[in-house]
Formats: sequence, C-alpha cells, structure tokens
Amino acid sequence: MTITAKWKVLMSAPYMMSVLKDFRDEFERNEIELIVPEVHERLEEEQLFELIEDMDGVICGDDRFTERVLQKAKRLKVISKWGTGIDSIDLAACTRHGVRVCNTPNAFTDSVADSVMAYILAFARNAFRMDVAMKAGTWEKIQGHALCECTLGVIGVGNIGRAVARRAQAFGMTLLGNDIRTLDTAVSGTLGIRMLPLNDLLRTSDYISVNCDLNPTSRHLLNAATFSLMKPTAVVVNCARGPIIDELALTDALKNKKIAGAGLDVFEEEPLPLDSSLRTFSEVLLAPHNSNSSPAAYQRIHRNTINNLIKGLKELS
Repeated sequence: MTITAKWKVLMSAPYMMSVLKDFRDEFERNEIELIVPEVHERLEEEQLFELIEDMDGVICGDDRFTERVLQKAKRLKVISKWGTGIDSIDLAACTRHGVRVCNTPNAFTDSVADSVMAYILAFARNAFRMDVAMKAGTWEKIQGHALCECTLGVIGVGNIGRAVARRAQAFGMTLLGNDIRTLDTAVSGTLGIRMLPLNDLLRTSDYISVNCDLNPTSRHLLNAATFSLMKPTAVVVNCARGPIIDELALTDALKNKKIAGAGLDVFEEEPLPLDSSLRTFSEVLLAPHNSNSSPAAYQRIHRNTINNLIKGLKELS
C-alpha cells in the first residue's frame, strides 16, 4: 500500500476480506490505506473503539457503531456497509457526527427469497425427515403436503417479501401479508396477497416467513403471545434478522408443540452458541446466516460498496 495515502479506511467486512487482492489497485489509485483487522463475524463496540480514532472511512459488515464509537471517530466521514441491513449502526448518532452511511438496497432479494422457499419446501415435503429415516435404514413413507394446499403468511412485504410471495404464488399457495406500511392495492393484487392484521395472519398461516427489517417495532415481534396464536402445525421461517424472534419463546413453543417447526438462518446471538437449545430440535433447520449467498450478488455488492466509500470520501473531504 502506498505510503502517501490520503485516507485511512478500516476494512472489516468479512465477505470482502478474502477477495481484497482483486481491489487493492483501486484502493491505491484512490490514495486509500486499508487497515484490515482480524474479524470473526463482526466487530463489537470495544473492538471498534480501539480501531476507529484515525479512520476516514469504513467498509463494514454488521459492526456495532454506537454513539461511543462515533464520538471517538473524529475523522470519520463515511461508513460504507457491505449489504443491506444497517440496524447495527446508530443512524441518529451518525447524523449528529456528520457521518454518511451508505448501503446496497435490494442486494440479496433473490438469494434470500430462494432460501425461504427452500425451507418451506423442505418442511412441506418432509425431505429432511425422510433423509434421516433412510440413512437410519428404514423405509418410512412420511406424509407431505403440496404447497397449493397451504397458506403462507409474509411478515414484511418489501422487496424480499414480495419476491417470496411471487415464488409462493407460482406454487399455488394462498398468500397473506402484514406490513407496518400500507401496501398499494395494485401490488397486492398482482401478488395475489391479502393484507391482514398480524394476529389474523398468525392464526391462519401454515408457514410464516419473517422478511421485515429489524427496528423498534419488530424486535421480538414473534414472542410468547404471538406464538400462542399460531396453529400447532405452523412452521416459522426467519431469513431476516435474529432478534425479530424471541428465541426463549420460540424454544418454549417448540418444546410444548405450540408450533411444528422452524427454519432459521439468523439468530439473536451470532455465531449461534454451541449450547443453544435450538441445536437440539429435529424439527428445526439451521443455517449460519448464509441465505444471502450468491457469487454474482457478492460481486455487485463488492463494487457498490467500494464506489459508495470513494464517492463519500471525495464529496465530504
């Protein structure tokens, strides 16, 4: 890296760190010195606090940018978030400190929607249960359901929620939706989705897909009270954000057969602790926050994240 760098940038986005060699020439051309710490999933507040003081910019994943961190970041001009979700960043504090926050909206719509449908299909056809039975030496014909016999409730009918609905519509599912925003009737008509209050959606749905943002209105949106409304045959799929579901309440609902199963890509604590009770349920499918996986999407996001960083540094310097 050139010793005449104009800007110092913290690189903490795990998905980019393995391909930095592909972009180092561009960083050098733009007089950027990269500081690349060791990152496991994300940087927490204390780790950022030790690194941020003389940084002009950041390319980050789900790092915890708090008021305390931003107070120390006297030179910080831009946070370029790899991906879409910015719930780990205190946006109000960024505004107070004059820090621009950029992300890539609609970055993972197709891959996440595909993942939701993969979970739904696995449960509907009992694919994972038959696999276990066959490998145990049995020949058990476990009953499944055709998706056209089932109702899907979509919580959060934004870009990803609509993509899930389009896929489910192709399978002939009955579609219900819930959103804190009013959905245009033309959109709901095209999707064939009937918008309902949350409690009505929960009572009626066979599958419930969580696709909303994490914000004060959605934290622990699915909790003991809302699980009690669901059918005992219902399956919950969460490929959005972990804290939307109260995991203690989910564990209780599973133990007491209040619901039939869950497909989870995200968790309240990540990585998921080794002693998490969620690891013990045969009716729970788990993945390591990987529903966004798509090489083509990653390349687009790498490029957009770098462009956002460079644009912000030049405009704010």
